[in-house]
Amino acid sequence: MIKKSKHILGYLIEKSNRKRTSEAEENVLNDFMHSEYKTPEWDTPTMGNKEQVSEKIYAGILKHIDQKERPVHYLRYIAAASILLLLGLGILLKPKAGTVEKMLTFTTMQAPDSLKLGDGSTIYLAAHSKFHYPAQFTGATRKVQLLQGNAFFNVAKDAQHPFIITSGQLETKVLGTSFHIQLSGKQCHVAVVTGKVNVTTATASIDLIPGEEASFEAEKLTRQKADKALLNNWYKQDITLNNVPLEEVFSLLHYKYGVNFQLANTTIPDTRVTVFVAQKASLESILQQINYITYLKFETYGNTVKVN
Repeated sequence: MIKKSKHILGYLIEKSNRKRTSEAEENVLNDFMHSEYKTPEWDTPTMGNKEQVSEKIYAGILKHIDQKERPVHYLRYIAAASILLLLGLGILLKPKAGTVEKMLTFTTMQAPDSLKLGDGSTIYLAAHSKFHYPAQFTGATRKVQLLQGNAFFNVAKDAQHPFIITSGQLETKVLGTSFHIQLSGKQCHVAVVTGKVNVTTATASIDLIPGEEASFEAEKLTRQKADKALLNNWYKQDITLNNVPLEEVFSLLHYKYGVNFQLANTTIPDTRVTVFVAQKASLESILQQINYITYLKFETYGNTVKVN
């Protein structure tokens, strides 16, 4: 199909350049190229900015075609159609030998989001998080970086290419497993759900198994039982917290939405509630649900929620 499209498109462009197309053929060519410029599937995290790639191809076309022969907008359609063909042939996705990996940054705002990496790994980011990764993994290791916030990693297995995450002063190394990382300032926590994970700092190293958590605070790395809230699938499914202390609810909301809770008194965390947290629910809707049950008042200031 790709070869057929390439043949037809090349034939029409060549015929048009020789000014031998009929009015109907010229209209077909214009309509096709305009449509492909506006509607082709485009994966920005993997392929880069569509407009920039189009401009690059467009600049290359100008070197070989006399601009007087074609209006500018028409040449841009040719560039757009060229992108379509290059994508179909896999040309845009193949890194050149010896080139440096192109790094991309994925940032979430008020709600959690996810992305799939080139190796098949899926990263679920909580709200107010930032993740740095290569468009394509090309070296002996798969290196990424959690710059801020909370994330759940479902890493594709590849024993030949270890997956390494830098988060603050911690380096987490796996071959294929699932785990959480929470980074806040100089503090970092890694909790394992499945598989085995190695966590290291400049002076210490810990191997973790499911249900365990590495905590890095005050320049010290320790091992402990994982926070129960981290083991909930907050990233991809609805959750019902049945008759639990508000402290547990606030902990889950902290991981999911990247907010901190300031409590007016010490009795609030012990209040027991039943709360339903839908996968795509907004933080505001969850707080309204708790307000209806407990009559507590919530005031949100940036990433801080005051509870009165």
